[in-house]
Amino acid sequence: MEQGLSETFLWGGATAANQCEGAYREGGKGLSTADVVLAGQRGVPRKRTDGVVEGYYYPSHTAIDFYHHYKEDIALFAEMGFRCYRMSIAWSRIFPNGDEEQPNEEGLQFYDRVFDELLKYHITPVVTISHYEIPYHLVKEYRSWSSRRMVDFYCRYCEVLFKRYKGKVKYWMTFNEINVNMLHPEHALGIEIKPDENPYQVIYQASHHEFVASAKAVQIGHSIDPDNKIGMMMLYPTFYAETCNPEDQLVRMEEMNKHYAFSDVMVRGEYSSNMKLYLKRHDVSIKMEPGDEGVLKAGTVDYIGFSYYNSNVATSRKDIQLIDGNMINSVKNKYLTESRWGWSIDPMGLRIALNELYGRYHIPLFVAENGFGAIDVPEETIQDDYRIAYLKEHVQALKDAILIDGVDCFGYTVWGCIDLVSVGTGEMSKRYGMIYVDRDDKGNGSLVRSRKKSFYWYQNLIKTNGKI
Repeated sequence: MEQGLSETFLWGGATAANQCEGAYREGGKGLSTADVVLAGQRGVPRKRTDGVVEGYYYPSHTAIDFYHHYKEDIALFAEMGFRCYRMSIAWSRIFPNGDEEQPNEEGLQFYDRVFDELLKYHITPVVTISHYEIPYHLVKEYRSWSSRRMVDFYCRYCEVLFKRYKGKVKYWMTFNEINVNMLHPEHALGIEIKPDENPYQVIYQASHHEFVASAKAVQIGHSIDPDNKIGMMMLYPTFYAETCNPEDQLVRMEEMNKHYAFSDVMVRGEYSSNMKLYLKRHDVSIKMEPGDEGVLKAGTVDYIGFSYYNSNVATSRKDIQLIDGNMINSVKNKYLTESRWGWSIDPMGLRIALNELYGRYHIPLFVAENGFGAIDVPEETIQDDYRIAYLKEHVQALKDAILIDGVDCFGYTVWGCIDLVSVGTGEMSKRYGMIYVDRDDKGNGSLVRSRKKSFYWYQNLIKTNGKI
């Protein structure tokens, strides 16, 4: 008899508030950094304006209007058979400016309704506390995570969430893809690097503030409810060396170490010797307050959530043209095909990611994001066989990691289970969902939802607990 996954394995889907909720000024919500970012396209970076400027299109303002469609959307998730739903809370919906003493009750009530609706269908919420959006006031007034005061603002926010949703939410993640801080600080941290600044100093000091905030949040969450499972979340890059040239292998190791520097602090509770020397080489001096080292050690996470879409190739060659990937420029891998957006398609890379993470840290893993962005052709039932093929191969790699390699992984959520605004480009036409939403890149459309072919494929996958 074939060994199978645990019956408690958490199959589901994932979204982020700023990419799906909309209602950016309803229910007392304040502006977030996501609300001042314009639409873009592949090869054209999204731009942030100084506040909301008349005459520009901001995709997050309506997005797919989950705020008003959540009951319909959750019913569709339940029809697919979701056991969990990974989502985020919009910080500025709870604290509109971010530095208030008291939270916004209307915002809290909205998420009460969402969680109640999920639990009605026995869908477990998995909640990211901060997912690529920060109250805009905190950016303007304090320069976001550059300021140590952000630790207190964040912890106040976390304490409110842990108390309010005790008994409703058990699984939490403190920050989304925290290692993206070093790749896109404006996007991830809300910080624009000035021309006369050492970018490493700004990024890693701000990251230290997030490390401390996360560690404190873990302690707060555990004290309020010992059943809480609080994790970190990172983008996992899966680097290969271009050749067996030792220099390529060394570059591959160095690239991975840059990313592990973040997870090392949050999982092990201390800066690695490798990271300390890396910071020294880049003239970074982390300003710590007394007690920070103890806080980091006492607030280590319970599990690692991570995103995986594609792999990357590292080379020691200097005169090489790099191709765009998921926020990382990489050498083209001649053994792999690519998506329309130039992302390599590499299911084996997910198995490698699971093994590398579990081998390094020996704590449970959660695949928080995995999915395929594509342009879907609208028809009665969208025939997205390309998405099914991608997901099928990645689920097989996931199963191999668990059942053959012995990796402890307790959940898998397809990114953009419903079409939403792409965070990288601001487009709707780059679709990830198994549910189609009638909305285009300029904000036109009825917002009507419809099931794609992949909807039924995933429904059957969950029903059979991963049988492909």
